[in-house]
Amino acid sequence: MESTAAYGTWPSPIDAALTASHDGRPEFVGTVGDEVWWTEPRPAEGGRRALVRRRADGTTRSVLPEPWNPRSRVIEYGGVPWAGAPREEGGPLVVFVHFPDQRLYAYAPDGPDEPWPLTPVSDLGGGLRWVDPQLHLARGEVWCVLEEFTGESPTDVRRVIAAVPLDGSAADDRGAVRELTDDRNRFVTGPRLSHDGRRVAWIAWDHPRMPWDGTVVKMAEVTEEGDFTGVRPLVGDVDESVVQVEWDRDGSLVFVSDVGGWWELQRLRPDAVAGAVVPSSRLCGGRSEEFGGPLWKIGLRWFQLLDNGLIAVIHGRGTTALGVLDPETGELVDAVGPWTAWAETLAVQDTRVIGVAASPHTSYEVVELDTATGHTRTIGVPHQDAVDPAYHPEPLIRTFAGPAGREIHAHVYPPRHPERTGPDGELPPYVIWAHGGPTGRSPLVLDLEIAYFTSRGIGVAEVDYGGSTGYGRAYRERLREQWGVVDVEDCAAVALGLAEEGTADRDRLAIRGGSAGGWTTAASLTLTDVYACGAISYPILDLEGWATGETHDFESQYLESLVGPYAEVPERYRERSPVHHTDRLTAPFVLLQGLDDPICPPVQCERFLAAIEGRGIPHAYLAFEGEGHGFRRADTVRRALEAELSLYAQTFGIDRPDVPRLELKR
Repeated sequence: MESTAAYGTWPSPIDAALTASHDGRPEFVGTVGDEVWWTEPRPAEGGRRALVRRRADGTTRSVLPEPWNPRSRVIEYGGVPWAGAPREEGGPLVVFVHFPDQRLYAYAPDGPDEPWPLTPVSDLGGGLRWVDPQLHLARGEVWCVLEEFTGESPTDVRRVIAAVPLDGSAADDRGAVRELTDDRNRFVTGPRLSHDGRRVAWIAWDHPRMPWDGTVVKMAEVTEEGDFTGVRPLVGDVDESVVQVEWDRDGSLVFVSDVGGWWELQRLRPDAVAGAVVPSSRLCGGRSEEFGGPLWKIGLRWFQLLDNGLIAVIHGRGTTALGVLDPETGELVDAVGPWTAWAETLAVQDTRVIGVAASPHTSYEVVELDTATGHTRTIGVPHQDAVDPAYHPEPLIRTFAGPAGREIHAHVYPPRHPERTGPDGELPPYVIWAHGGPTGRSPLVLDLEIAYFTSRGIGVAEVDYGGSTGYGRAYRERLREQWGVVDVEDCAAVALGLAEEGTADRDRLAIRGGSAGGWTTAASLTLTDVYACGAISYPILDLEGWATGETHDFESQYLESLVGPYAEVPERYRERSPVHHTDRLTAPFVLLQGLDDPICPPVQCERFLAAIEGRGIPHAYLAFEGEGHGFRRADTVRRALEAELSLYAQTFGIDRPDVPRLELKR
C-alpha cells in the first residue's frame, strides 16, 4: 500500500554500499578452445579486475588469484589485456598485462607455476606498456601494441606493433623485443593476421585527430621470418573513421567505417598481384544506424565473422542489439532477449556468439547466442536482483527540443518506489547526468547508482547531448569547436524542458558528471543559472592547462577539435573554462577527485578551489588516494555517492539522516 512522503525523503534498501558492490561490468570476452574467458570487476578487492574462465561443463572460476590484475594502461584507457590459446599438452596458455607494473606475463593455469614475465621494466616516464595481444604459438611469439615512453613528459611516447618471445628471453632484455612496424604513426591497434598467414592489417591515426575523427587501415605482407614488408594504406582518411578491421577466409577485409555518415560494415578486397585495391562494398544496406562506436580502448570489437559466412554484429541507434547479418542478402536477424545495450566486445566459437549485455532490468551479463538454433542464454555473471525489482527505475526514452529546434536525446528516470508517492502539488527534484567522453553516450541499462536516487524520490535524466555517439556522425560533430556550449545548452534544455512540462521542480534541479561530464557540470554551474547545485567528478576545469601539458598523450590534442586550435583561438580556451568564471558561481557543489588521475589531474581541482577561496560558496572537496580516472574501489564509490546525496539533501531541504552529513565549506 502506497503512502505519501516528500520527494527525496523516501526510505530505500539500495544504500551506497550495495551500489558500490555492484559497480563495474565484465569486459573483453574471448574463447580459448571450447572455453569462454572474460575479465570482471572486483570492487571489494581494491578495484582489481579478475580473469575468469568458463569451462565446457559450465563451471566458472577465476584464472588468476589476487593480486593479479589484468588491465592495460596503453593510452591510459587501456584495451584488451589478455589472449589465450589451447595447447596439446599442459592445458591453455594465457598472456596478460598486469596493471601495477604493466609487464606482459605468461601463465599456464592448469600447471604448477606462477605467472612469469615476458617483458622488461623501464623506469623512463611511464615505462613500457602493452595491449591487444595476439598469440602465435607456432612462432613462439605474442604480437601486440607496445607503448614506450622516451622521456618524463606524458607526450614523450612512441607506439609500434611488436613481437614478444614466449620463452621469456625479453623479460630483462628490451633488445629481444622485435618491432614489426616503425613509429611514424602516433597510434596503432593490434595486428590482425590473415587466415593464410601472409598478410596483416591494423588501424593507425595521428594527432590532432582522435580515432572517431579519422583513421587509416594499413596492410603489410608477412615474411617467413615474421617481419612486415610492403606496408601500405588501404582505406580511411583524415575525415573517415575506421574502428575495426578483420580478415575473412576468402582474403577480403571486413571493416567498420563511417564514410557514409554512420559506422557501417564494409568489405574490401586487396589485390596482391596488381597492388591495387578493389573498392569496398557496404554490407549493411544503408540502415542509418551504427555498427560501430568510438575507439576509446584498443581492440574493441563490434563484429565477428562466423565460419559459415555470417557476421555477428552489434548495431543500433541509441540503444544496441546483437544481430546476425547475411552479407550476401543483407538480411539482419536480431537475437531474442531483453538486452538494450551490448558492450564493444564479441567472441565467436563455431555457431556461437558471446557478448556482454544489459537491459533496464538487468545488469551486464555474459550472453551466448547459438546462431544455429537462435537460442540465447546467460553463461556468466548472471544478473541477480539485489533488491526487489519494484525499486528499479523505469526509463523513458525521450527527445527534447534544443536551441534552433535541434533534437536532444535523453533517458528520463522518474522517482519510483513500491510504497511511496509524492504529495499532491509537489514536483520531484531532478539530477541531470552528463556522460563522459564527451564522445560517448548513456547506455540504457539497469544502473544501481540511478536507482540509489530514484528510489529515494529524486529523478534522474541522462542526456545524450550533441557530440554523443549512437546517432550518426553529424550528431557527433555538433560538438566540434562547441564544447562548453552545445553540451551545456543541451543539458539545460532537458532540465528546463522537464520543469516546463511539470515533471521536475524548477527550483530543485541539479547536475552531475565525471571526466568530460565533470567539465559540462562545472561549465553549467558557472555559465548558467539553471541548477541549484552540482556534483563534479574528476573533471577538466582549465582548458589552457589541459591543452599545454596537464594530461596524457592520447587526449593531449583532443581540444583541437572540441574547442579549436589553441594557437589560433587561445582566448576561447580561457572564455569557456570554469576556472575563469568562478565569479559567476553561486551554487553549492561537491568536487570528487582521484589523486592518481593522469587524465584529469588533481591540479585542475586545486586551481579551481583556489579561485573560489573566500567567496562564500558552499562546497566540499573529497580527494581519494589510490584512485585514478574513474573510481573502482568499493569504499570510494560508497563515500562519493553518500556525499552527493548529502549535497542534494542540504540544498533541496531534504532530511536524510541515513547518510553522513557532508561538511560544506564556505
